[in-house]
Amino acid sequence: MSFAEKLDKVLARQRELGDLLASGNVDPKSFAKVSKEFSDLEPVVAAVQSLRKSQAELAELETLRSEGDADMRAMAEAEYFDLKAKLPERERDVQLMLLPKDAADEKNAILEVRAGTGGEEAALFAAALFRMYQRYSAARGWRFETMELAETGLGGFKEAVANISGAGVFARLKFESGVHRVQRVPETETQGRIHTSTATVAVLPEAEEVDVQINEKDLRIDVFRSSGPGGQSVNTTDSAVRITHIPTGVVVSQQDEKSQHKNKAKALKILRARLYEAERERQAASRSADRKGQVGTGDRSERIRTYNFPQGRVSDHRINLTVYEIDKMMEGEGLDRFIDALIAEDRAAKLASLP
Repeated sequence: MSFAEKLDKVLARQRELGDLLASGNVDPKSFAKVSKEFSDLEPVVAAVQSLRKSQAELAELETLRSEGDADMRAMAEAEYFDLKAKLPERERDVQLMLLPKDAADEKNAILEVRAGTGGEEAALFAAALFRMYQRYSAARGWRFETMELAETGLGGFKEAVANISGAGVFARLKFESGVHRVQRVPETETQGRIHTSTATVAVLPEAEEVDVQINEKDLRIDVFRSSGPGGQSVNTTDSAVRITHIPTGVVVSQQDEKSQHKNKAKALKILRARLYEAERERQAASRSADRKGQVGTGDRSERIRTYNFPQGRVSDHRINLTVYEIDKMMEGEGLDRFIDALIAEDRAAKLASLP
């Protein structure tokens, strides 16, 4: 399909949706979906119409360049080359708007941060990363709810899980999945040697019941007493919940709440997100040829970023971006610079792969 044919298709689709909404023949279940698609197409249609107008003006100017008196031809010539220079950028803007959108971009996200190699230092780094995302979420006005926290007793986190909700959460955080590496001198290091540790970050789109259907028969639910650091019991009732999804072997535990019912609901939310992400990865794997050119595949073995405290720098290895503002980064203030660059790189890669 040519670029012009794609533009015709967009215009035709919006007319079709507009006629459908005007007719009043949309059933209540579909109305919200149809209205949203129509609304989402409005800025695209405006951009397409503006591009078509510019293309028509260029054709008129080309005709005027060979007609009329010398002054008219000179004026048309200047306007022609000015508009011709601007047209590729306008076409690129429309192409960006036409790129297939990730269906999960508008979803909320489940953030999972785990200590990797490096013992207690890795756990301390995992805690610092978790707080970085918490501060970043607060700055963007997102709701950050801690769902699971396994502390080491020395200020570190073996594992931390949060539910982040708000506008564009997954779209902005999805490139954070992968292995984060830290290089710094631990407080317990007496000889000033730099240690290297890692933490893994997983950002999963929060799945709704319509996205993932879970059969109760496929679940094994165990209840037990909550435990704190060191294994001591912190609850006298069996409120903690462990859910095993038998077909896949995925296991989720929750013990933050005193209510067994609330722990089960939280565990099911995390389980649904993990199953949804597993299905997304399975589909992505089947399109491996396309995926090779994309940024941020989410491969958990991929070292995506290094935080070097002695040098005060943060380097993202996927886009070769280094920033010497590690303090701002850990406060969540510097994260947008990396995310914006990753989104731009992803879009550029998708544009380059267009036929």
